[in-house]
Amino acid sequence: MAYVDGFVLPVPKRKLDAYRRMAQKAGKIWKEHGAVAFMECAADDVKPGKLTSFPQSVKLKAGETVFFSWIVYKSRKHRDQVNRKVMADPRIKEDMGSPADMPFDAKRMIYGGFKVMVSL
Repeated sequence: MAYVDGFVLPVPKRKLDAYRRMAQKAGKIWKEHGAVAFMECAADDVKPGKLTSFPQSVKLKAGETVFFSWIVYKSRKHRDQVNRKVMADPRIKEDMGSPADMPFDAKRMIYGGFKVMVSL
């Protein structure tokens, strides 16, 4: 069964172009190493909730937007293999830089791996 790495993160609107460039480079690397799909989605119809919401989950600040992103793999084993290759790829450090160079606040990023329960 497929496996998905999911991410929710805040991106400053003034850094959207830089984030897009970084995501395009990263997506290309993940796909080259075997990822089935790589998606980066900017909030469009996302409102603060009363108890929980995407904006609340990342402590969204003024001038930021939320991204909901995911990478699809064939299985958990496949994900682990692909991620090992990606992390060993020198382009990741060259193109992405250090966490301080990222065009978003990685400390407020939510991420994890998920087993696919329904796929139609």
